[in-house]
Amino acid sequence: MSRFSVENYDRPVLDTPNGEERILLHSCCAPCAAEIMDALAASKIETTIFFYNPNIHPRDEYEIRKQENIRYAEKLGMEFIDADYDAKNWFDRTAGLEMAPERGERCTVCFDMRFERTAHYAHEHGYKLISSTLGISRWKNMDQINGCGVRAASRYPEMEYWTFNWRKQGGSQRMIEISKDEEFYQQEYCGCVYSLRDTNAWRESKGRPKIKRKVKFYGREGVDEANGE
Repeated sequence: MSRFSVENYDRPVLDTPNGEERILLHSCCAPCAAEIMDALAASKIETTIFFYNPNIHPRDEYEIRKQENIRYAEKLGMEFIDADYDAKNWFDRTAGLEMAPERGERCTVCFDMRFERTAHYAHEHGYKLISSTLGISRWKNMDQINGCGVRAASRYPEMEYWTFNWRKQGGSQRMIEISKDEEFYQQEYCGCVYSLRDTNAWRESKGRPKIKRKVKFYGREGVDEANGE
């Protein structure tokens, strides 16, 4: 087992970029969030989870991902803010980008929308530091995510977006380990209807069956660990 695994890793005390002792953390799902939540808790940084993901489709998929995140937030004693489902606004904002590729313009618009809402809530409630769990996923473009986060925070002079690389020092490995230990729900597409469409098209091209939602959980027999968000 790697020295960076959950059992062997000696967590460092993290210093926030602006000296703040609390953070509003935008979370996309429990598997991506748990390692970051653990790191922040170990550093005694007061963390509030902000769940705003109107991209997730359909509604029952959104609910299961949200409930998994709530479960882990309760375990760590972290406040959880449910910004609720706002799918119509997401579809309106991404109109015309239905065929854009993953990591393309549609994703930038999606991240902008979610981070703008996060930054606005932070401003209204006195948070001066925000970040997101999205960057820990190897399926995401970290520069794209950080650019959207910095842009959202820049609307408020007192606010900063923390661009910390949560993947480093085995972060992505621990993300999977914690997910197995907690038996988190394992989503097999990023979240939006277009991601589901494109993932199923790719599977069909490889002779694989389409995604069966709400049936796979990390750490349970038959889980394909290569998949995930």
